[in-house]
Amino acid sequence: MCMAVTRQCSCGQGVASLHHFDSTLPDEAVLAVHCPDCGESLVFDPATMMRDNGWTIEYDMELATHALAARGVDPEDVTPEYIFDHGFSTWNGLTPTDAYDKSMEMHDLLSDSKGDTRAYFEALKRWTMDRTNRLAEQGWRKARLAL
Repeated sequence: MCMAVTRQCSCGQGVASLHHFDSTLPDEAVLAVHCPDCGESLVFDPATMMRDNGWTIEYDMELATHALAARGVDPEDVTPEYIFDHGFSTWNGLTPTDAYDKSMEMHDLLSDSKGDTRAYFEALKRWTMDRTNRLAEQGWRKARLAL
């Protein structure tokens, strides 16, 4: 089972949707989320934080290491990047707001297809590839990894 949660950033201006793959890590493994605005004044600690295109996730590394070791992950391998890149606690989608953004864009695609199923699926395929490329070019980590 996977868990998806929404987290407000530390300054309260941004909201990120997070995904916890297979519920291996509890939501408490994320200490804080920082948007680009509140991240400007943040003292970045690479031992506990993962930065992605201006957004930062701060992890409870003791909790994460313990939970992942119980699943057979070597504690030496557990880094913020490992947690993020392996989906244990990452964006719900390719960006912090992807769950919402994607649903809005897909709604527009469906509306544009005017009920033509084939046209919808062709547009969806093009949209998915173009969108992933666009997000990768913008610097989003998961989009770059998806290419």
